[in-house]
Amino acid sequence: MSSLPAESAVHLDPTAPSRTAVPSDPAAPVAANQILLGLNTFGDAGVDADGNPKEHALVLRELLQEAKLADAVGIHAFGVGEHHRRDFAVSVPEVFLAAAAAVTSRIRLGSAVTVLSSDDPIRVFQRFATVDALSNGRAEVMLGRGSFVESFPLFGLDLADYEVLFEEKLELFDKVRAQKPVHWAGRTRPNVNGLQVYPQLQHHLLPAWIGVGGTPESVLRCAEYGYPIIFAIIGGEPRRFAPLVNLYREAMAKYGHPMRQIATHSPGFIADTDEAAREELFPHWLEQRNRIGAERGWGPGNRGEFDAMCGPEGALYVGSPETVAQKIALLKRNLGVDRFDLKYSNGTLPHQSMMRCIELYGTEVAPRVTELLADAA
Repeated sequence: MSSLPAESAVHLDPTAPSRTAVPSDPAAPVAANQILLGLNTFGDAGVDADGNPKEHALVLRELLQEAKLADAVGIHAFGVGEHHRRDFAVSVPEVFLAAAAAVTSRIRLGSAVTVLSSDDPIRVFQRFATVDALSNGRAEVMLGRGSFVESFPLFGLDLADYEVLFEEKLELFDKVRAQKPVHWAGRTRPNVNGLQVYPQLQHHLLPAWIGVGGTPESVLRCAEYGYPIIFAIIGGEPRRFAPLVNLYREAMAKYGHPMRQIATHSPGFIADTDEAAREELFPHWLEQRNRIGAERGWGPGNRGEFDAMCGPEGALYVGSPETVAQKIALLKRNLGVDRFDLKYSNGTLPHQSMMRCIELYGTEVAPRVTELLADAA
């Protein structure tokens, strides 16, 4: 691997020690000609050189190397998603993030997402508050209901309570996040009567996002709490999310909240050329697409579907650094988002390929996006 510059992400100013493009409030919107770049992974459990499934322990150790590299090349944020199934190694994001805090120095560390519905909001806050202390204020949590439901039977919850679990637990989390004595009553867990939750954060509230899949109801719920929002765009055309982005802005104003960051999350992969990126990713994308699709009743995927999603208007950010940078710049122009998170792990994609993708994302994609947005200003 080539030697890596210490800093090269979109939000970094190489001429000054301060990161002037990153707001002091980590949830405040960025300028119209800027975008923050993050990375997401679920700790996808691939296969070894002999084609055997990798042990989760090995995947987690490799994942720590990926987080360390992301920090070295100046990526803004690194998020790991919570799952409870064989094909993903991360089940407790905060434990991994605490380890990552010890080997990184600048990058923000968060979940992508934490399944709040099947967890205890007080414990979620406590674990992320601990990560925030260990990372010197770099923790953030993304809360969601989760697109997989394995955690519900695992923790003895009824899927019939899917909606009320999230609604009540989000209400409780918001009260805990305020770092004041908590008064809360509901039916999904015992009441809390004026108790204080520890540890508390130094000098700030825990940055908390809500991840949504694309329903107006989810957007409005996020705006009601005044949290920043991240849209999971894993299919279709990102520009079609414009009405939901506008709905969020309008609802934030209606509720009287200051505007918060808007982000999107999409899968992708970067290699030296478009052809190399597509050819390397396709079999891994297809394996994962068909495995999950079979669980959800989808028909089989094919190369035509993949190539269409890799196109300029598709949801896969796949190609050379120039192609991916152009696509991110287009996203900024179409939706005006403040942040883009690339889900760089894709099924059985090898660790070394993901490391190269991270390197290119920080050293080539990020500065090129800066140039493209500056030219468009």
